[in-house]
Amino acid sequence: MSIRIAALRAGRPTFSRPKVSLPQLSRRAYSTPSSRAAPSYKGLGASAATGFAIALGYTIYHGYNESKQVRCDAAPLVDAVDTYGYPWLPVDAIEKDDPKNPMRIRMANWVKSLQDHIVNTMEKIESASEPNSFSPSSESPKFPRDTWLRKEGGEGSSCVLAGGRVFEKAGVNVSVVHGSLPPRAQKAMLPDHPSLPEPIETVPFFATGLSIVIHPRNPHVPTVHLNYRYFEIEDPQNPNEPKAWWFGGGSDLTPSYLDEDDCIHFHQELKKACDKHDSRYWPDFKKACDKYFFITHRGESRGIGGIFFDDLTTSSPINQPPVSTMKHKTKEDLFEFVKDASSAFLPAYVPIVYKHKDRKWTEEERRWQQLRRGRYVEFNLVYDRGTKFGLHTPGARVESILMSLPETARWEYMSPVGAEGSNTPEEGLQKVLKNPKEWV
Repeated sequence: MSIRIAALRAGRPTFSRPKVSLPQLSRRAYSTPSSRAAPSYKGLGASAATGFAIALGYTIYHGYNESKQVRCDAAPLVDAVDTYGYPWLPVDAIEKDDPKNPMRIRMANWVKSLQDHIVNTMEKIESASEPNSFSPSSESPKFPRDTWLRKEGGEGSSCVLAGGRVFEKAGVNVSVVHGSLPPRAQKAMLPDHPSLPEPIETVPFFATGLSIVIHPRNPHVPTVHLNYRYFEIEDPQNPNEPKAWWFGGGSDLTPSYLDEDDCIHFHQELKKACDKHDSRYWPDFKKACDKYFFITHRGESRGIGGIFFDDLTTSSPINQPPVSTMKHKTKEDLFEFVKDASSAFLPAYVPIVYKHKDRKWTEEERRWQQLRRGRYVEFNLVYDRGTKFGLHTPGARVESILMSLPETARWEYMSPVGAEGSNTPEEGLQKVLKNPKEWV
């Protein structure tokens, strides 16, 4: 059974409708604010400050799998897929993107727009669900938007929903920070970032990224994580040309109960985004994900994987042409890949949520979910490089860094749940976590 059919059978209404032609959007200058109110920011110029809103001048019908072609002013033809009322490509950000701008501005604009777009989609899921004992109000839960400034340099926006009908805790955060990186901090980064020059002095740095962690209420809806980022080491002698730069990111799924159709669907969507740019990306990034999200002291993975990459530059070994006659990848090529990979999040995850969100669960299933969340906490606090880097960065905003942790988790001494030989669904998940699978 396809995941779409499963979602439909779970109660989502179907719609029979013709293809919808989307009107041409009006031309807008790069720094023109969109029609929705956006938080006020300082720093990085007006361009980076106006990327939060999505102003779509057309009506979008409900649905998921229907593709449409949209031509934006000053942008190439792009595909937009309707995700329950919101196209999964933030078309407004694509339209406003100007290749003449520095990559730091372009990436900051992209992640801010994608943040707003994903928040809208998650709020749509909440509003499409009936009030329940966790959220009895007739008014559907919304993401509070917490904007902040970093005195050492930079800004950000944390959108964290708690107490939802579907999502117990969901965080969609953006940071755009800059400051000084001393030699000791640079040396600590060298093992994971071989493109860094040998540290000899304190250098300016810039970093921007989007980070998402969603912990649903229902034990049958998986936790999901996404992070896409861009990092620069500036050259004090040449501010317009970074001394080093790279992209990083990925997305992974952490179920409490294994549904193989969900796992296949999630991986297929990420694989499509990778294959569009390089057939070598998927196997390499999937393997890196399984390796990275491994809880060494438990001897098991955090979840069922996805993709993970770091230090992705034009000089990365994976980006070298397999044949000398092929052209080398450019920074623009890598940015296009990051946009496609991050845009794959909604079509990979939203159908899984709709498929399971109204499914009944037991207290024993909730107990197992809490135990698995305990493992999630262990990985994030002990091994996650982003968490450690953030907590060691001067002026770090601890609340935003620890947004990834669930509101509730559980640890039991020698818990029998999922024990070897129990022949239970919990043991079935454990087997996969100890022996990662190739889902597609």
